[in-house]
Amino acid sequence: MKNNEDLQIKEQANYAAGIKAVYISLQQILSRMSVKNSFNVLQKLNQKKGVDCPGCAWPDPDHRSKLGEFCENGVKAIAEEAMERQANPEFFAKYTIDELKAKSDYWLGQQGRLTHPMVLRPGAKNYTPISWSEANQIIAKELNALDDPDQAAFYTSGRTSNEAAFLYQLFVRMYGTNNLPDCSNMCHESSGVALSKTVGIGKGSVTLNDFYKAELILIFGQNPATNHPRMLAALEKAKKNGAKVVAINPLKEAGLINFKNPQDPIKAFTGVDIADLYLQIKINEDVALLKAVMFKLFQKAEHQPEILNQDFINQKTEGFVAFKNEILTHNLASLIQRTGLLEDDIDLLVDLIAKRERIIACWGMGLTQHVNGVDNIQEVVNLLLMKGSIAKDGAGTCPVRGHSNVQGDRTMGIAEKPSKELLDKISENFGFTPPKKHGYSVVDAIEAMYKGEAKVFVGMGGNFLSAAPDTNYTTQALNNCNLTAHISTKLNRSHLTPGKTALILPSMGRTDKFVKNGKEQFITVENSMGVVHSSKGMLTPPSEFVESEPVIVANIAKATLKQNKVDWDHLTEDYNNIRDLIEKTIAGFENYNKRVEQPIGFELPNGSRSGNFTTPNKKANFTVNKLNQIKIEPNEFLMMTTRSHDQFNTTIYGLDDRYRGVYNGRMVVFMNEDDMKKNKLTKGDLISLYNNYDGVLRQVDNFAVVPYQIPKGCLATYYPESNPLVPINLTAHLSHTPSSKSVKVKIKTTERHSA
Repeated sequence: MKNNEDLQIKEQANYAAGIKAVYISLQQILSRMSVKNSFNVLQKLNQKKGVDCPGCAWPDPDHRSKLGEFCENGVKAIAEEAMERQANPEFFAKYTIDELKAKSDYWLGQQGRLTHPMVLRPGAKNYTPISWSEANQIIAKELNALDDPDQAAFYTSGRTSNEAAFLYQLFVRMYGTNNLPDCSNMCHESSGVALSKTVGIGKGSVTLNDFYKAELILIFGQNPATNHPRMLAALEKAKKNGAKVVAINPLKEAGLINFKNPQDPIKAFTGVDIADLYLQIKINEDVALLKAVMFKLFQKAEHQPEILNQDFINQKTEGFVAFKNEILTHNLASLIQRTGLLEDDIDLLVDLIAKRERIIACWGMGLTQHVNGVDNIQEVVNLLLMKGSIAKDGAGTCPVRGHSNVQGDRTMGIAEKPSKELLDKISENFGFTPPKKHGYSVVDAIEAMYKGEAKVFVGMGGNFLSAAPDTNYTTQALNNCNLTAHISTKLNRSHLTPGKTALILPSMGRTDKFVKNGKEQFITVENSMGVVHSSKGMLTPPSEFVESEPVIVANIAKATLKQNKVDWDHLTEDYNNIRDLIEKTIAGFENYNKRVEQPIGFELPNGSRSGNFTTPNKKANFTVNKLNQIKIEPNEFLMMTTRSHDQFNTTIYGLDDRYRGVYNGRMVVFMNEDDMKKNKLTKGDLISLYNNYDGVLRQVDNFAVVPYQIPKGCLATYYPESNPLVPINLTAHLSHTPSSKSVKVKIKTTERHSA
């Protein structure tokens, strides 16, 4: 079966976690780290004043488990970051860049921690060592040779600390541009745009304690068991307190069916059912579902007016009449048909909502990564507003972020569209006028590099190529640059798509201990619910040549800026000095160094949490939103990209997805069995997926067909393998987020399964 000869397709799981998760966690970490280091890190992982997990941004509870405040994928993240194997100069001498390109993403990640700055010079076949000083001078020379600062793009990954992110954006604005694309552009940008417009702040409104007070939790387009497994423990506790949980997701996911908590001696074997109602909606028909639900709620309210929170609507909102009138113009039967759901199941959801006000709506990229992603979230907010389910205990919005500090990066000013307040504070504190022109988002940056309008790319963290859409287009864009420089902990695919000159700059991870002048430093991060807390590394870095991200940024700034208005050395002498500047510049960080000493950190101000909405009209705003406009031909499917359970974002931990029954392979496509029969396909057959947006043929071959519980007409594939099928210009209105969750594709058979 070509690239899938070792693939095994088994039955999907009907529960998540359990004792097996403990076994696999230990197997993962002990295969990469010594027993001593493994034990020491896990003992401190997510504990107060310990190491913050470099994986997801799910918040830590006030009371931490002594058995371990981590999940299976958190252990995998630690094992991946702190592995003791090294990708050193000898490794790079052994493999040419062309040989490395032929390796899988999984293989690349398993080669170990980067130990030395490396350079790929023009025409060279191998990366070779370079001194930090020369590397910084190369960056400075290329940046200062540009005709305009806007010809450079500075990317940021969501694992970067507050301290590094603040220095990075300060340097970039001193250099003269707002070209600060970041991973938010590719995930929750739609959430930020929608929430800013409707409730005045681009963050969620709930805290972890709200989950324990909720009566109803709606989970849209999200797979907690893989993407943020500790959320399952919060859902378990919420259900114990009487909450109902509704899962709204095209794929049937094991963790939303049943959760076996490995920290409970009984439930580790018996489990607890999570979803009281599971609605397997067609891809990107969430607005249709929400409109149908709200249509029915308005009908019920004619006889039961208490269903709607009219006092909240009258006192705290605007736009209700226009919103209601638009909902009632729709044909209810047509809305229901679009969803692919039974009306009886929708009625169950309506009844659950009608009887409750303490409602939390959670969502992941199943809502955000669509052309109509902003509409999806705004319609969710409409439902909460009509129920008065915001700015009260146990109710509100909950966009569940992926990377552990993606929200903190944005708070620190990593934004291509900075606020006037931020720019004014920078000007006041640092004595220069920062640029006001909006910079490049991720898609903008890729297009600019492709056209030759951006000539230098600097990335701090992440795997830009594998995260980005339209992989072949993005590859060419990076290759067109004069210089690509990646600040990284480990080797990844982005390092193998170099500009004319390419640098790899080895950085410390969360687990690494950073000592300056005899003092151990700590960093800070912001979790998905707006709580800022500390993280302190405890392991010896893999080499003396590995630097902390703030130091790397400071040294690039010193080499590049012709007039330095900042004492960069002073800032990196003691991270408290960086936090002092953050306090002066970013709202909500008063007494930063003192408050972050608290074991549980501190909450940032949030008007949508308190009910003091910071929209221009000081109200929460109802909106009128469109149904998705995608037209699917009879021979087309709508494809969504998703993660494997052995994966976090672009980091591949292994080749198994035991929850979906896929082992030893990633080139799979999940398909409804009726669609398989219609296309004369059987389990394991190899097919190609292709499309033709704007006259460009995009095709990926050798996907093995996996029968799965997914609505007819819908397909699911893993990214980054299927990212070449996501067109660069297929992006969300307003947020410009790649539409990776609703891509039209056609199929053709390449090989029948012989078994």
